[in-house]
Amino acid sequence: MKSLFHYQTFRFIWLTKPPGRHLHKHHQLWMPLTLADFEAIQRCERSLPKNFNFAADVLEQWSQKEKTGERTANPALWWVNGKGEEVKWSFRELSSLSQKAANVLTKTCGLQRGDRVALILPRIPEWWLLTVACIRTGTVFIPGTIQLTAKDILYRLRASKATCVVASEEVAAAVESIAMECPDLRTKVLVSSQSRNGWLSFQELFQLASEEHSCVETGSEEPMAIYFTSGTTSFPKMAQHSQSSLSIGSTLCGRYWLDLKSSDIIWNVSDTGWVKAAIGSLFSSWMCGACVFVHQMVQFDTDTFLDTLTTYPITTLCSPPTTYRMLVQKDLKRYKFKSLRHCSTGGEPLNPEVLEQWRAQTGLELYEGYGQTEVGIICANWKGQEIKPGSMGKGMLPYDVQIIDENGNVLPPGKEGEIAIRLKPTRPFCFFSEYVDNPEKTTATVRGDFYVTGDRAVMDSDGYFWFVGRADDVIISSGYRIGPFEVESALTEHPAVAESAVVSSPDQIRGEVVKAFVVLAAPFKSYDPEKLTLELQDHVKKTTAPYKYPRKVEFVQELPKTVTGKIKRHVLRNQEWGRT
Repeated sequence: MKSLFHYQTFRFIWLTKPPGRHLHKHHQLWMPLTLADFEAIQRCERSLPKNFNFAADVLEQWSQKEKTGERTANPALWWVNGKGEEVKWSFRELSSLSQKAANVLTKTCGLQRGDRVALILPRIPEWWLLTVACIRTGTVFIPGTIQLTAKDILYRLRASKATCVVASEEVAAAVESIAMECPDLRTKVLVSSQSRNGWLSFQELFQLASEEHSCVETGSEEPMAIYFTSGTTSFPKMAQHSQSSLSIGSTLCGRYWLDLKSSDIIWNVSDTGWVKAAIGSLFSSWMCGACVFVHQMVQFDTDTFLDTLTTYPITTLCSPPTTYRMLVQKDLKRYKFKSLRHCSTGGEPLNPEVLEQWRAQTGLELYEGYGQTEVGIICANWKGQEIKPGSMGKGMLPYDVQIIDENGNVLPPGKEGEIAIRLKPTRPFCFFSEYVDNPEKTTATVRGDFYVTGDRAVMDSDGYFWFVGRADDVIISSGYRIGPFEVESALTEHPAVAESAVVSSPDQIRGEVVKAFVVLAAPFKSYDPEKLTLELQDHVKKTTAPYKYPRKVEFVQELPKTVTGKIKRHVLRNQEWGRT
């Protein structure tokens, strides 16, 4: 990666051709759509343009503003690793560098519009560079966390039929071990300062690539990204987003929930494998022209985190509730945050006491938001709106968010039901397109006139939503969504496990954690339970992504006698949370 660092101060020749490609209805002239236009589109006050490309229609506008002096000197991307290395890219530099990366994908790797590219990279500048390059070329990017095991990667590459994988050194060996089992995979690209047999070196190819690339004119509803999202009774589904759903669809999120302006510097703490990284650290931020700040922490550390907030002029922080739970255990009054003015959180429910402690120690509010991979931000608290501790806030535009019953009927305030978004008369464009190759699952998200989220809540008389829990068994721990079926499948592969059921269990720091109820096979019933627990935990870490391992294991003589695993989990989960 070092080969990219010297680009941070290089200045590039800019083409004078206007970036806009859309007819502005008010003036009947060919003019670029502005941020106000994108807000109007998301509010459904004007129609979605036929063609849209985030790289050409948004990033190039900011690049042009830098050239004309309309934009201040704030960088577009500011990356540090805590070891003295730093990258700062302006929008003009991001434009030129992403064009070079686009040429690597198309001219060297031979990728064509519509091809699928798996991006398994940590929080390094190349993730942003290659994501923009995929958008430029019309290739569909598929993000993945570097915590994925070989088995996880195999499943994703085969299910998505990805023709190319771009990976870092951390997962290269895992990719190699299963590559021969992926018939559609043609190209492996390594992002590393080291070389590896059978891989193309991104650094070497990037140095040789041309700085000129003609951006593909993509349709607004053309596929742009695929995210794997955890399910209850099967392996992850492929949620596909269009060129406009995540990008234009994140405009109001950036403006209102994150309260971003072009002068802001936002630090969104999210793994690049999750949609929250795309929404908070790319689309919503750059829609507003804000600077995306990144600290490549291999592991979360409260002291490093707080030192970063005091050292850098970060104005906006977005992090899971788990982060804030850990931070409020420190004496925060000892720290002076240089510029911090707005803090938001999401990914899991926020404890009211954490909100109160954060406010008491820092003087700052915590603005909670709630969303999904499939549809983005659904509810949120935002500036100027009263915060009710424990509430997720109100429904976010353009969504009409309601609480419905099992028949699709809207429930009155105070009644618990399922969180749903109205689909009729028009399905919002910011929705995911489909679960790829899974029409049954796509259809199952619709109940009457509504899209159902799978989460249960109550709406009060003021329109605030109060989270109750998942309607299914998906576990949300430290912001990670974990399907119990995947963990149960991993446990079953161990000879000691005769039967298992995996549920969520309350945890003071993480909100909830994975707990496994295990019935042992006869030969293992006399084993030391502590040693066997560690062995099973280690086994799951190696079999599937490490964040999915059960932090709690309870050995039982038998599991509830029910017909389905879902009902079995329901009984155990209620038992674990003290419910009747």
